[in-house]
Amino acid sequence: MTTIDPTHLGLSQLLKLEPLELNLFRGWCHQGSPQRAFGGQVAAQALTAAGSTVPSERHVHSLHGYFIRGGRTDTPIIYEVERTRDGGSFTTRRVVAIQNGESIFSLSASFQLEADSSEHQARMPEAPPPDEASAGEQDESPIMLSAIEVRFVSDPGTGLPDNGRGPRQRMWVRAKEALPDTPLAHVCALTYISDIRLAGTAWLPHRDEPGIPQITSLDHAVWFHRSFRADEWLLFDMESPSYAGTRGLTHGEFYTTDGRLAASVTQEVLMRRR
Repeated sequence: MTTIDPTHLGLSQLLKLEPLELNLFRGWCHQGSPQRAFGGQVAAQALTAAGSTVPSERHVHSLHGYFIRGGRTDTPIIYEVERTRDGGSFTTRRVVAIQNGESIFSLSASFQLEADSSEHQARMPEAPPPDEASAGEQDESPIMLSAIEVRFVSDPGTGLPDNGRGPRQRMWVRAKEALPDTPLAHVCALTYISDIRLAGTAWLPHRDEPGIPQITSLDHAVWFHRSFRADEWLLFDMESPSYAGTRGLTHGEFYTTDGRLAASVTQEVLMRRR
């Protein structure tokens, strides 16, 4: 096998899978935190596998994933797709990520034929444009930063003032490379991006407590509302309304630069000190 330096890979390469057999794919993941496969990449690769079995005219509108075990970065991950249902308007897929004979992640994803309707949405929060926001001090991995560009609207160490909804933070994000002109490429890229700093939002008020932090994603859900490009700037607005019993809950919303609500994400995370 040819050795590739992952710090020079773009986002589309980080999400690429090798087809092995019908409904079976293989991928590799880079390190996240703490010293395990980055959960956003596992979820995005699982969605890539699911989308590879669905007609291109059906677009994913939601995914729900559970992190079962920490994944390794020195061993490939096998993604097994179950073609759960192909209906008149909706298609459902289930994916299990397997490593060393054990399930490490499970995903359910739903796809829909495009349909027109009336609309409403939340108003985009106020934020300076990306070119006026700060690159700041970033604690993401070098591989992640080689693929993703981040500009902070809020201080990455303290976040935004609590407005009664718990700790908050806000930043602009986009893929550094131009992505393919297919909706699946952009929703998979956004799934990867949606795991960046999301858990850290719940951690903001507790950063200075004593002990070694352990932060592990438990489950992750994303809803895709409107078309977007993940290689163009998106405002990622996050808040954490609850932390109790070592479990934190965080919500996030992605807005395009012209104010359209593109996607919403919710994550529950295990946070404790050792």
